[in-house]
Amino acid sequence: MARVCEVCNKSTQMGNAVEIRGKRKYLGGVGTKLTGISRRKFKPNLQRVKVTTPNGTNKTMRVCVACIRSGAIKKAVRAKPFAVPGHGKAKAK
Repeated sequence: MARVCEVCNKSTQMGNAVEIRGKRKYLGGVGTKLTGISRRKFKPNLQRVKVTTPNGTNKTMRVCVACIRSGAIKKAVRAKPFAVPGHGKAKAK
């Protein structure tokens, strides 16, 4: 279960690391040259987050940032929000 999002199952992907040398033509150079291609890993941005599950319990999960931003999970409330006494209620005269 390493490097996998527990919500969307996003995991490590393979890609190319492209090595380029030279100055671009529009910057006054003679153009860029490709000097090497090697394999590399693209790892998901996983964060350990306390999540409120649908049945109301809190659980720690490894979730990618895309799922956190999109609202796919609901973060657990760490402390009950502060409430001003008597605020929001009609005062009796």
